[in-house]
Amino acid sequence: MTRRLSSSTRSHTEDSIFLRPDEDPVWLDEPTKPGKRVDAAPKKEELLGRKDGSTGGQSSQREEVFLHKVYTLVIELQYWASLFVVSQVAGYWIFFVVEGNGPFASIYKALQVIDFYLGFVLPCHPIFGVDSMALMKAVVNTTQQTWIIYVTAGIGVTICVFMVIHMVCRWRYGTGLWSSGSASRDAGDRRQSVSRQPSFTLSEWTNAQEDLIDLDAVPQTPVFEMGTDSKPEGDAVTLTVTPVGLQERRGSNVSLTLDMCTPGCTEPYGYGAQLSPRDQSAQEYLRQGTHILTPAMLHTRAMDDQSLQAEFYETPMNFVAPKDYNYPGLVRKNRYKTILPNTHSRVILKSQDEDDFLTTYINGNYLKGYGGGERAYIATQGPTVNTVGDFWRMVWQERTPIIVMITNLEEKNEKCAEYWPEDTVTHEGIEITVVTVTQEDDYSLRVFTLKCGDAERSLRQYWYTSWPDQKTPDKAPPLLELVQEVERAREEAPPTSGPIIVHCSAGIGRTGCFIATSILCKQLRMEGVVDILGTTCQLRLDRGGMIQTCEQYQFVHHVLSLYEKQLSHTSEE
Repeated sequence: MTRRLSSSTRSHTEDSIFLRPDEDPVWLDEPTKPGKRVDAAPKKEELLGRKDGSTGGQSSQREEVFLHKVYTLVIELQYWASLFVVSQVAGYWIFFVVEGNGPFASIYKALQVIDFYLGFVLPCHPIFGVDSMALMKAVVNTTQQTWIIYVTAGIGVTICVFMVIHMVCRWRYGTGLWSSGSASRDAGDRRQSVSRQPSFTLSEWTNAQEDLIDLDAVPQTPVFEMGTDSKPEGDAVTLTVTPVGLQERRGSNVSLTLDMCTPGCTEPYGYGAQLSPRDQSAQEYLRQGTHILTPAMLHTRAMDDQSLQAEFYETPMNFVAPKDYNYPGLVRKNRYKTILPNTHSRVILKSQDEDDFLTTYINGNYLKGYGGGERAYIATQGPTVNTVGDFWRMVWQERTPIIVMITNLEEKNEKCAEYWPEDTVTHEGIEITVVTVTQEDDYSLRVFTLKCGDAERSLRQYWYTSWPDQKTPDKAPPLLELVQEVERAREEAPPTSGPIIVHCSAGIGRTGCFIATSILCKQLRMEGVVDILGTTCQLRLDRGGMIQTCEQYQFVHHVLSLYEKQLSHTSEE
């Protein structure tokens, strides 16, 4: 059954959107069409409430704005007054010191001058003495250092002028003289982009490295900008999906960031042992979602950011509910509280005590490869100080030939523990020895020797450091180079080797992009088409949240578009 990909109206959560399945697509930068309802029709009760209470609400709002302005002006008036007093005291202090008075006596006389000024403004008794008038007469009659008096007075007048202008601007326009932001406007008149502008451009496509080909100059710098002439919906002919609800689309860029940064968040994702109808709909979507793209369609699709956003936010994240892992002490083995391995595909460590869940647990999942190949990859979180031993147990148990690490050790906070040694170390009876370290432009390669008992194996670690957290690389060619290098290393590995381990910090965002790119590059070579949506759905079936943000999803399309251009250019030669 072929169905249209349902785009919908949006509700903002910082730079993320959640889509509603029961309404037509509405894009912020798309002109409103005749007969198209942007907002849902208000209920009769709301209309009556507006008629009865609109006047009172507007009056209350105006009063609140007025009081806020008054409060702001009073605070700023104190700052300007303080600046004026300091400038005048400093100026007259210099004058009296030059006249031969001592430093402390000069301060006292300068304060008396301020006392004289205040007498014109406030009807109060002198604060620093009763001879301020006599002091000012003496100052006026001075003929030697009058330039200091003039400079001080000029500074005072300048401050007063700027103060008046600043206050008027603040009251009238809501911004001061040095405010960097634009004047406040009616929120209804402003339009913003549906999502954050991606961090990468693709101008590097036409200026790749020496071992990469020169590509067509059109487009040179396709930056993701919301346009008014792009299609807001997917192609009904080539897109097979199942519509889902809001519940399944949790875990977008912002919600994941909140989950990671605030460990106290325990919002359930609803994927328990018994699936609700809505959860079953999400599972059906992930099993059947597909969108085959020919090379021409791929290039067009990569530039259609609105359709990509709609497709991304329609695809369920398939996260696991924290309640499904309600085991004492398990929190020490998870880097992020809400990023948990899906139960059916999780890696189970071998242990002498199989009944002890903690000894068999690691936050990692087996992922299918190209053509549905079982256990082609393992996606896992970046090891913590508590799980380094478990990580090496997994490496040895699964006979892993390659580790791909796509994170720095620290990015504002710790993203991954340094689980490898400088020379030699032993974890869980496994001796890890560094043989060689090679530094390339965008990644480093470490070759290890692993020994456990009489057995000995070789292991490669590719550490890619040019990928910022929850964003995308600035250039696509280095990622393609790494994907191709890892594929070559996999072909050279012994036939008995197991899955490739890929990890970032949470093991879903950058990890998902790398694994999807690797699978899709092979599909493009073998079949001449790609199914990015279908691959994403399969990855999320095995590990929830793979390809974490819409920006990353768009980036995968651009990388595949670049790779197809390389293949076409090579075949023509």
